Amino acid sequence: MSLPLVTLLTDFGHSDVYVGVMKGVMLTLNPQVQFVDLSHQVPPQDCRTASFQLVQALPYFPPETVHLVVVDPGVGTSRRAIALKLAQGYCVGPDNGVFSHVLQHYPVEAVVELNRPQFWHQQTPSATFHGRDMFAPVAAHLTAGVPLATLGSALDPSRLVRLPQLDYRLTVEGVQGWVQAIDHFGNVITTLPAALLQGRQGIVEIADQRLSVVKTYGDRPLGTCIALVGSHGFIEVAVTGGSAQHHLGCRNGDPVWLR
Repeated sequence: MSLPLVTLLTDFGHSDVYVGVMKGVMLTLNPQVQFVDLSHQVPPQDCRTASFQLVQALPYFPPETVHLVVVDPGVGTSRRAIALKLAQGYCVGPDNGVFSHVLQHYPVEAVVELNRPQFWHQQTPSATFHGRDMFAPVAAHLTAGVPLATLGSALDPSRLVRLPQLDYRLTVEGVQGWVQAIDHFGNVITTLPAALLQGRQGIVEIADQRLSVVKTYGDRPLGTCIALVGSHGFIEVAVTGGSAQHHLGCRNGDPVWLR
């Protein structure tokens, strides 16, 4: 039997002990847990980027994996703490939009609000660190076989928070999408899927630039701004040998067009 697996996705960085403390809480409850750190460099409080990164990783893990996401600008407020079950595994974290892409692409089998303190690290959780006091212990309990329904009250998946502008819309002027993530290289990833091209050459318009879609980063000289289909299956904008984010001044959520 394979050992239980937890992935971690946070905006905590590596300068502080927060990630290590969450792992310690989980290991105390289940010493057999294995960890995979997806990233701890999500831009601070950027739920949109966290949502995109999670859905990119999800299909590459065993189906019983627990995916723990702690990007939580509303920690300590009335925003709900949740855990959900998919055919692809479990997700644990705040109901603030970090699971928007997952909800868009995968059917939810069940979701609960984490409102049962007996499964937390302490009965009165810190108002600033639910990752330690609620999410990490719940993730560990799931790896130990505690049923999802035992951990909280059932919720209607349709009532979970979903971030706006994660899709695209067809208009008489073309297809409008939005920037949904910007990666470490400064590549600007749009919500426009490759299927929209249908094998044809397209023109991407973003930040007053008109860019032909090419196949690889090496198809143009260094310093050239280009559009291409990334490994994630979406059209992205890049600068060969540079940063499209810096070149264009783009931000997450900015509009983009495919003509």
